Amino acid sequence: MTDAAGLMRLSTWLSPAFPTGAFAYSHGLEWAVETHEIRDGETLRGWLAAVIAFGSARADTILLRHAHRAANDPATLRDLAALSLAAAAGRERHDEALAQGRAFRLAAAGWRVPDLPEDSPYAVAVGAMAGSHGIDEEVTASVWLQTFVCNLISAAVRLVPLGQTTGLQVLVALEPVIVRTVAETRRATLDDLGGCAFRSDLAAMRHETQYTRLFRS
Repeated sequence: MTDAAGLMRLSTWLSPAFPTGAFAYSHGLEWAVETHEIRDGETLRGWLAAVIAFGSARADTILLRHAHRAANDPATLRDLAALSLAAAAGRERHDEALAQGRAFRLAAAGWRVPDLPEDSPYAVAVGAMAGSHGIDEEVTASVWLQTFVCNLISAAVRLVPLGQTTGLQVLVALEPVIVRTVAETRRATLDDLGGCAFRSDLAAMRHETQYTRLFRS
């Protein structure tokens, strides 16, 4: 596949218009906004920087990379899917990854889909799909991580609320963190999975019983 063709497919699969339902998930941000831990652009930037460098975004990027390399190995993909779901921090994180993974597989049926288990979390499904279509791993990891961040910024713009300009300023400020995390996960093994963005994990758990909710996580 040419670079242009691969990038075109990847941008389609990770577009906000691709029907994975990503807009319905806040990844715990809704609880952090209610408790005023996220209240402006600067507190949002700090929260997301921790999630990218030390939390679920980093772990999912590692899983995505390994799924990309195992795109033609169904047994390894099954193990990666099971590991990803077992490592989810709480019920809503588990459901978020699984629901988006299922929606992605259904929406991507128009292309050739690799031999994925039905219960494939989102990161594993996207990584395997990109790998099976010969799309560069570095490009896949970079676009995946930026898309993850853009989805959460969009949620925060609606929740805090923030203006679109502030949201874009946060994205610009996070670019070095995204680039650094992509580079740091390049040689990461599955033993490197884990994280210490504990406040984000706790927010996801607290959201399960939050009284008023606009988002599913």
